Amino acid sequence: MRPLPPPFDRLSAGLPAEIDVAGSELLNRRLLTKDLAFPLDERGAFGLHGLLPDRILSIEEQLALEHEHLQRKPDALERYIGLAALQDRNATLFYRLLAEHMEEYLPIVYTPTVGRACQEFSHIVRRTRGIWLTPADRDRIPEVLGAAPYEDVRLIVVTDNERILGLGDLGAGGMAIPIGKLALYTAACGIHPVVTLPVSLDVGTDNAALLDDPLYLGYRAPRLRGAAYDAFVEAFVVGAREVWPNCLIQFEDFKQHNALSLLARYRHRVPCFNDDIQGTAAVVLGGVLAGLRLLEAGWQDQRVVLAGAGAAGTGIARLLRRAMVGAGMSEAEAGLAVILVDSEGLVHDERPGLDEDKRDVAYPSALVPELGLAVTEHGRLAQPLLLDVVRAFRPTILIGTTAHAGTFSEPIIRAMADTTDRPIILPLSNPTANTEALPVDVMAWTAGRALVATGSPFPPVEVDGGLREVGQANNVFIFPGVGLGAIASETSEVTDEMFLAAAATVAEFVTPERLASGALYPSVASLRAVSREIAIRVAAEAIRAGLSPLPDDTDVAAVIDGAMWWPAYAPYRRAARMVEGMSTAAEG
Repeated sequence: MRPLPPPFDRLSAGLPAEIDVAGSELLNRRLLTKDLAFPLDERGAFGLHGLLPDRILSIEEQLALEHEHLQRKPDALERYIGLAALQDRNATLFYRLLAEHMEEYLPIVYTPTVGRACQEFSHIVRRTRGIWLTPADRDRIPEVLGAAPYEDVRLIVVTDNERILGLGDLGAGGMAIPIGKLALYTAACGIHPVVTLPVSLDVGTDNAALLDDPLYLGYRAPRLRGAAYDAFVEAFVVGAREVWPNCLIQFEDFKQHNALSLLARYRHRVPCFNDDIQGTAAVVLGGVLAGLRLLEAGWQDQRVVLAGAGAAGTGIARLLRRAMVGAGMSEAEAGLAVILVDSEGLVHDERPGLDEDKRDVAYPSALVPELGLAVTEHGRLAQPLLLDVVRAFRPTILIGTTAHAGTFSEPIIRAMADTTDRPIILPLSNPTANTEALPVDVMAWTAGRALVATGSPFPPVEVDGGLREVGQANNVFIFPGVGLGAIASETSEVTDEMFLAAAATVAEFVTPERLASGALYPSVASLRAVSREIAIRVAAEAIRAGLSPLPDDTDVAAVIDGAMWWPAYAPYRRAARMVEGMSTAAEG
């Protein structure tokens, strides 16, 4: 991996670095300030005497103080605002706090609290971040991107704000998602923030409540669609490649058709991936693999029903089938082992009006009668709903990505439990209010036999006098490691094989103790170790596939370790020749 721009190349390695700003300007640089941790010699060298109280705090003391500040805020959204303020003031301290208290603050900087932040973004934002592009910028995108605070951007997380979590079109508020994802990239695997950039493709909104809000901050127009939308996204991708030729692009929270079509259009042209499709599929596969390990079961004995056939659901179906084929099943067998059900019923290949995005994962209509499902008097297939499919297909695994609370009703769960001794049930929709079923209900309806994981965090469930852990199928177990491996290897493409490797890694990190407690995912406390191993495997796969310029004998682990920044203060030296301001790379 190329070195970071100075002075961050030395600072990230903990080495003394020459800093060419001083006084209040130094204190106000969020990537450079140490606040009250500046030692006495640096206070003298950089003209900080009198600008700081007498007491010098260690970073540990600063962390304790910030933790105390946040504990005084009873509301989760207020904690989100407090963390955002810390990120704006002292980035090193923010990332260190997040890295050391991931279990506590992950639900604040990301799901579920980030959903509220997106909804109220125009009313809570204190300082903007990243790059905002509107249709008016279509012919000047390289110029606008060039205004970014960093010269060497290697990772962009971009959204068009239309499908934010399970909340829909949130307009400009969707920018909180790329900001949150990039915070997790740094905390989880050490990608330095100086090479990252959140981007909002603010193409308007169809959310009437936002357009009626006099304080709404976004582009005030109906959402751009059709050929004009495609041309705008094309201009963004081409512009990003012009300004930063090797930059990895992560597409985030695009609506189903756009998400799938953009991934198909760009995945072989530029290094990119869609976390909602590929990241979600990989984290689901990882949880299923862990469950199968606990049950000592193989793919040949599994039948999967996916409730929800949007971008996430179809992505999960495709990756599960690839895993099955990789385990020795034929393409035909894998195709028949996974069924999707959406709001219109069973997804089958003769369904009138079937979306082309779903055709390759549709069940063969000719085989549906063999399941015992109804056929109409005209010989056409009826539209069996989820309960009908569960009763007929007798799934061992049930996965929900519907964004509709209560989709997994008691009759559905009981029907599944009647035919499967230890069903794997994953109600994944978030935020919490949208989950398909509450873990406590699933446990009750299956007499405690189900293996359950959710998309949002839930507390343990009491079963037979003991506590059953509820693992969280959070994409944070996948995307940081994939992104780091892709950037470090300078891969020209992010492949399905990389996501299969990431899923297998997640499953391997679920300890026997966590499996015994019912958890299908590692502890969030192990996130940095999980991300490191995923990054190593992704980079190794890029080299093996000939997608990386790194030689075959590269010490991949050393490359990854060298790219992982641990947020800490390094010694400063006054630059030999102090200059007015600082290089663009150090701004922010």
